[in-house]
Amino acid sequence: MFSGKTEELIRRLRRAVIARRKVQVFKPRADSRYDPESVVSHSQQKMLSTVVEKASDILEKLAPDVEVVGIDEVQFLGREVVPIVKNLADRGLRVVVAGLDQDYRGLPFEPMPDLLAEAEYITKELAICVVCGEPANRSQRLIDTAEHPVDERVRVGAHEAYEPRCRKDFSPEPQPATRPAQQELLPFLRNGE
Repeated sequence: MFSGKTEELIRRLRRAVIARRKVQVFKPRADSRYDPESVVSHSQQKMLSTVVEKASDILEKLAPDVEVVGIDEVQFLGREVVPIVKNLADRGLRVVVAGLDQDYRGLPFEPMPDLLAEAEYITKELAICVVCGEPANRSQRLIDTAEHPVDERVRVGAHEAYEPRCRKDFSPEPQPATRPAQQELLPFLRNGE
């Protein structure tokens, strides 16, 4: 989290639009953090999207002349998205997906391992560890309550629920927040674009 995955997805899709490609971006309904109808980065860059309940909705809602398909927060669509992405790519569409490769315990987050195996190109974005400032590839969970128990694998959230940590500072058990770094940085990021 907080590594710029969605921002990179939006950047790539905007470049496709500039190249006069017909683009359609999808997002799971489960991701309603910033805007229910748009893919939105933590720095508030946004792109209107088609919202889907499940992976099979992508094929049903796909516009007939689309050349480039984007999918954000792909981990919320489960393994069912893998054959759909493969089908789209096999039909000659360019498919760009963004999602977490690890869950809050540091374990592989399906369907990303299977999607990585199918991909021609892979970009792994890293955040900055809020503890030490080194590159962070883990999402430290901050919440362990009756409402959101620790055994709940999927918990949609942002800075209130997770913070980026490096391998050394990460724990698979929920931890107290280090500092409200993302909240402090968001105004800077919005103004610095």
